[in-house]
Amino acid sequence: MWYKAVVQAPTLFHRLFIANRGEVAVRIAKAADALGITPVFGVSEADRDAPYTRGRETVLLGKARSSESYLRRERVVQAAAQSGCTALHPGWGFLAEDPIFARLCEDHGVTFVGPPAHVMAAMGKKTPAKRAMAKAGLGVIEGSEGVLGDVDEAARVADEVGFPILLKAESGGGGRGMRIARAPDEVRAAYAEAQAESAACFGDSRLYLERLLERGRHVEVQLLADRYGGVVHLGARDCSVQRNHQKLIEESPAPTVHPEELARTLEAAVRATHDIGYVGAGTMEFLLGEDGRLRFMEMNTRLQVEHGVSEMRMDTDLVTAQLRVAAGERLWISQDELRPRGHVIECRINAEDPSRGFQPTPGKLTRFAPPDESDDLRVDTHAEEGYVVGPHYDSLLAKLLVRGKDREDARQKMLDALDAFVIEGVCTTLAMHAAVIGSDAFARGDYFAGEQPGFVSGTEEPSS
Repeated sequence: MWYKAVVQAPTLFHRLFIANRGEVAVRIAKAADALGITPVFGVSEADRDAPYTRGRETVLLGKARSSESYLRRERVVQAAAQSGCTALHPGWGFLAEDPIFARLCEDHGVTFVGPPAHVMAAMGKKTPAKRAMAKAGLGVIEGSEGVLGDVDEAARVADEVGFPILLKAESGGGGRGMRIARAPDEVRAAYAEAQAESAACFGDSRLYLERLLERGRHVEVQLLADRYGGVVHLGARDCSVQRNHQKLIEESPAPTVHPEELARTLEAAVRATHDIGYVGAGTMEFLLGEDGRLRFMEMNTRLQVEHGVSEMRMDTDLVTAQLRVAAGERLWISQDELRPRGHVIECRINAEDPSRGFQPTPGKLTRFAPPDESDDLRVDTHAEEGYVVGPHYDSLLAKLLVRGKDREDARQKMLDALDAFVIEGVCTTLAMHAAVIGSDAFARGDYFAGEQPGFVSGTEEPSS
């Protein structure tokens, strides 16, 4: 383990409430088990009999809809307190980046496993976050200085920075509340659509504007900080293969970033994380332009779904580290002592049909046989044979990770792993992943979704 105990986690909390579901809940529970902490699962009616809750202590949060269960702030905190949990892990979805929820936990004496509420609130607003990052020396994407007052200001700023431009929700995430305008006569409609979606999804219609970097690669930096000012980074990931602004394939190290640009960015990211008083695990997201520069987009004040890529490359357990940092422990290892190993690629296996716009394909898994795990192959999943993929939540079935001695070795191992992974009963993205990973463009590190036909080829029909 690469952290030194100041306060042992079990002496601060013995029971941990998991305010999430599926693969997320399974992953957190494993870390809790390793620390001798009893996990308690908050579940909806749809998940109360899910296979991953078998033999676990559960508390019913509400009905199947997330708005009536996992997103009920007061009910979730109440459930944690009433079940004797003095700590709560929000996972990497639902309420994980909600400063109101984090503050509610604090008010009720429940340790929120994440950054302080005021830091989360500050970094959750995109334009103040960009200003803070620029002050720390990070490059940022050209655009509006703050939120836009109206569509006329949007049109003026767009003319200044140049087309194409991207209108984005100030409180957004996950690709929601975003619209592209490629010419002046497109700004008004894009503004209206982005504003409406932002209001519907986030309860906040405010927008800001950025110049759209065509063919910009999506690069992330994984960070971890303790409450005493200690900060380390765990390198960078490339997450450029996406559909509908949702990631499908991630890898580390990022293969197309120049070493000098990466070193400068990593140093500035650590400095910025320290300066804002961040605590816990977090991710800074960047776009790599065709000019080779990394530009800051936003900070996610939580673990990302793809954090396993950084874990596997650095031989660490970030969820365990989150829990220990929340318990008051101090990082003891220096940045120089973190030793990356090989190249890691991850594929998110979803119950979706790529040939139909990645529509979810709910149904019963009549067969679910992932490849055997090893030191260089990992499967994160909550699914098993007989599991019913319902219509209420996201369609993720499993995350498949492999590590190779270099990128080409990892690519070949992933192709073998995808071929060995058998899922029947629903349509999945397995064959699409194989087409992408096996393409010449991906092998060159130059794959962009939508530019190669392999992105939607080889889709599977449901099997029985």
